[in-house]
Amino acid sequence: MADSNLTRTISSAGSLTTWTFSTWVKISEGTTANLGLFSQGSSGDNVTSIFFNHDNGAHRLEWRQYQSGAYTARKTTNRAFNDRSGWYHIVCQWDSTNGTAGDRMKIYVNGERETSFANSTNPSSSLSSVINSTTGTMNIGKYWNDSNFMNGYMSHVTFVNNAVVAPTSFGSTDSTSGIWKFKAPSGVTFGTNGFHLKMENSGNLGLDSSGGTNNFTVNGTLKQSIDTPSNVYPTLNPAFNLSDIQLTEAGMRTKNTNSNWKYVNSTLAAPSGKWYCEHKININGGYVMVGVTDMEWATSQDKNSYTHCGAGTGGVGFYHADGNKYLQASATSFAGSYTTGDIIGCALDMDNNKVYFSKNGNWANGSGGYGGSTFDAAVGAITLPTTDATYGFAVSVRSSAVVQSNFGTGQFGATTITSAGSNGNGSLFEYDVPSGFYALNTKNINTYG
Repeated sequence: MADSNLTRTISSAGSLTTWTFSTWVKISEGTTANLGLFSQGSSGDNVTSIFFNHDNGAHRLEWRQYQSGAYTARKTTNRAFNDRSGWYHIVCQWDSTNGTAGDRMKIYVNGERETSFANSTNPSSSLSSVINSTTGTMNIGKYWNDSNFMNGYMSHVTFVNNAVVAPTSFGSTDSTSGIWKFKAPSGVTFGTNGFHLKMENSGNLGLDSSGGTNNFTVNGTLKQSIDTPSNVYPTLNPAFNLSDIQLTEAGMRTKNTNSNWKYVNSTLAAPSGKWYCEHKININGGYVMVGVTDMEWATSQDKNSYTHCGAGTGGVGFYHADGNKYLQASATSFAGSYTTGDIIGCALDMDNNKVYFSKNGNWANGSGGYGGSTFDAAVGAITLPTTDATYGFAVSVRSSAVVQSNFGTGQFGATTITSAGSNGNGSLFEYDVPSGFYALNTKNINTYG
């Protein structure tokens, strides 16, 4: 939603003293801007907004009402929300009629109430909210009338009029893992202006499924993703080398502003199973290496060190300029070079400790060139340098080179794949996925990892 939002004009006000907002959200970029979730107002001096407030390199959840030059209600968490790998479930309960001032604004994240705040201004008794009034328009995915969009994903966005609804109506704790997980809203009467946007209809992402037909208008280039709260796909992790790496397009586009090598890893990794991804290359006058890294090594390093994915312990890199493979910084001949416009496939076999690379659907033969599109486990195999390890995918860039990655959502950054190859098992890649390999997502890790 980096340049998109949804809007709806309110023709009839609902309750201004009691309502509940719920959303599942995944932050995908290390941006320096505020990230808008839900807002309504007529001006910057008369607005209620729920958003991630960028503060000294971190994003803190803030819910504020600002009117006539002052905060009439405000909560800003001390807690920072820096996880880019998973989804957060956020519930905001507004009940200005509550006799306890500290209970008039309640925030829950993944089923747990937030109680530690950097800023806390309780609303006065029966204070009217701007949200749910006829003032301005409702915004989803934007911090009111500015450019602070939600850079990431939102799913199952819900608003309930005239009721305080518990987080357990929208999520539950998994009995095995203890992880807070999505469930369809249950026992909810949505009421005036209430809505439930599932984001499941790709042709109408603003469709209201609450039964109240309170549909929203899509603005910008909003796209549907198969990365959902119940099946999480990786992005590239801004915790790696963020000082020089620019991660944009929902964490799938990597660019380096430095003349030295920098690497960035996927937010998911696996100790077993067979996994596949693709990278679209733009040399842009720079240098590119894609590969895999031993996550024990990668997470132990200075995240601002100058190195590439083929340099460290356990690392394997595939270099664009000469097609060489790099194993723990040692270069040897492997395949042909690749360049701007090429799509490099990476097949990681953790069951047999091997990794393979392809160019535009043709698999590297390990002897300086490429064979055909049929995958052969005996040809072009690179043995991983470390065993009994957990490996993730990695991208290395230098001097303004750009790589757009697709981990199975069907998007190279913000660019949709041309046509899906076969054997994706529900995930979407440009080329055929080798038999027995899968996208590295949470459902597949649980089933095949």
